[in-house]
Amino acid sequence: MAMSKFHRFVTVVICLSSIVLACATVRVIHQKTARNVALAPLFTDNMVLQQGKPCPIWGTGEPGGMVIVKLAGQEEQTTVGADGHWRVTLTPPAAGGPYTLQVNDREIRNVLVGEVWVCSGQSNMEFQLRRANNAKAEIEAANYPQIRLFTVQRNTAPVPIDSIITDGWQVCSPQSIADFSAVAYFFGRYLHQQLQVPVGLIHTSWGGTPAESWTSQATLKMIPDFAPRVTFIQEHADSLTHAYVNYLKSMELYREQQKVWMEKVLSLDKGTHETIPWFSTELNDDAWKTMHVPTKWESQHIGLDDFDGVVWFRKHITIPNNWVGQPLTLNMGPIDDADVTWFNGVEVGNMHHAGRLRTYKIPGSIVRAGDNVLAVRVMDVGGHGGFGGESQSYNLTNEAGEALDITGDWAYTVSVNLMNVPRSMKRPRSPGWMPSFLYNAMIHPLIPYGIQGAIWYQGESNASRAYQYRYLFPAMIADWRRNWGQGDFPFYFVQLANFMAVKPEPAEDTWAELREAQTMALALPNTGMAVIIDIGEADDIHPKNKQDVGKRLALNALAQTYGKDIPYSGPMYQSMQIEGDNIRLTFNHVYDGLKAKGGKLTGFAIAGEDRHFVWADAVIDGNTVVVSSPAVPNPVAVRYGWASNPVCNLYNSAGLPASPFRTDSWPGITVGRK
Repeated sequence: MAMSKFHRFVTVVICLSSIVLACATVRVIHQKTARNVALAPLFTDNMVLQQGKPCPIWGTGEPGGMVIVKLAGQEEQTTVGADGHWRVTLTPPAAGGPYTLQVNDREIRNVLVGEVWVCSGQSNMEFQLRRANNAKAEIEAANYPQIRLFTVQRNTAPVPIDSIITDGWQVCSPQSIADFSAVAYFFGRYLHQQLQVPVGLIHTSWGGTPAESWTSQATLKMIPDFAPRVTFIQEHADSLTHAYVNYLKSMELYREQQKVWMEKVLSLDKGTHETIPWFSTELNDDAWKTMHVPTKWESQHIGLDDFDGVVWFRKHITIPNNWVGQPLTLNMGPIDDADVTWFNGVEVGNMHHAGRLRTYKIPGSIVRAGDNVLAVRVMDVGGHGGFGGESQSYNLTNEAGEALDITGDWAYTVSVNLMNVPRSMKRPRSPGWMPSFLYNAMIHPLIPYGIQGAIWYQGESNASRAYQYRYLFPAMIADWRRNWGQGDFPFYFVQLANFMAVKPEPAEDTWAELREAQTMALALPNTGMAVIIDIGEADDIHPKNKQDVGKRLALNALAQTYGKDIPYSGPMYQSMQIEGDNIRLTFNHVYDGLKAKGGKLTGFAIAGEDRHFVWADAVIDGNTVVVSSPAVPNPVAVRYGWASNPVCNLYNSAGLPASPFRTDSWPGITVGRK
């Protein structure tokens, strides 16, 4: 029977379709699997993938080749681009594991799916678990195979780079945890215990670094304070890359610059240029002031709160007759940052290391009966300066093991103030401090790894420019979120702890202004702040109680990210009402009520139109605080915890401390600083 026109048409279509399918099959068969396929450094054995979110997997390979990625029955294919890069996006399976991630013929084993957090900042985030409170027991107990640790090693770059320096993902154990970030570990441990899912912690921090180092060039160019420097960096990218992109080379260059700079500064030191040098036994130091040793000079009421420079110290020591002519050992705690030490006019030792104990040998030939003079020149170039450690670390010992205590009042005088040196002698910047350099080398290579959010502990290095931090810090948060492309992911940060000397009277303060700037960042969506105004240490910028820091960050995450109905914040100032000679304050996050921990409520100051603050009487009245002072009959403003190291004790029923605050908006001391 002859075929109808319709049947002939169908037959032709089927034949043509078969030909097209066959050709497509031939193309697939003949497309080669990519050679030299490499995964980005984040993808190693023991890794954690973020649950419930798209999971980008990326790397490099031979252009035009095929890459096949498999995970838990899921398969995605892609072709390596002309630029040698490839990327696929997976949908992770349910939390748990272990799984195997297969990329062509390579297998990444022991992969877990759970919660991934980026942990960044400066030295208090970098602070290792082995230095924290109860470190030995904490390390021995750190057997959590479902917590995984990833550390980005220090690196800098003037332009964004794709590579990072790392040892890959590690399973949390007593063997792997000691040098990991204590704050990150305690945060992750608390989440793991509460959520019962795997937790991955990506630690990327660098001590002493400011926020602008962690912010991209595109964002900094929109901030007038930083635009000129960023433009310079971009215009000189080639030469800067040659000098800085390799960390070892950059630090070698920096150390050489630092050495030259210190020699210039020390050339201004009057103590070595006077007719009678300040280390000489002939010097009369009766007119010098006194300072208790050991403590850092920021911890004493002597006007050196933010001082960096050169300070000379002298101590007269009476040597027993039976010690005369004996070689002695001088023991001192860590001196911040560098010292040169003389005994009876003879140099006996020097060191430039803020964290090490000093042990100097004194030859018996210079040990005499009666009065002997110990002189120490201390140079501090940032942070707190002076004598650290415990009193028992400071003594003179003889060969028989007998000891003389050298603590107590020492004479001191200032020789060089770094604030007053010529502009040509300004301190060289570490490569890590350059705008965007750490973002380029330690954040950009992590993007777009699937994460739940970020935690942040930084601000100390920006305290002198606290007003600037009001817009710099939110800009950095928005910068990370925009570049990661995961929307407004959770960003939780630590407010600065109490530190330095307790001031006897209310005063303006850079650290108080920095805490205020941090609090202002809460205006951004999906943010939270861990207040630790109660767990700092007066003489140590690195408080050892990192357990509570990690837990308070985790409380923010559990409540705001994971929907747990728990208290996560201390009282936050909400509003004020003037009531005659009183001011009534209201707060958020009161929960079951306000509390004065340890007795009478402290930490409040009050002022009238003259803007002169005095300590105030403060009482809790229901869920409010009423503040007053007989010295201020017409009050207009209140401040709470407004100091570097305030004595303050307002808490809520959950045992979380109130954040420092002020009700006024009068200009602070950091306005205009750049």
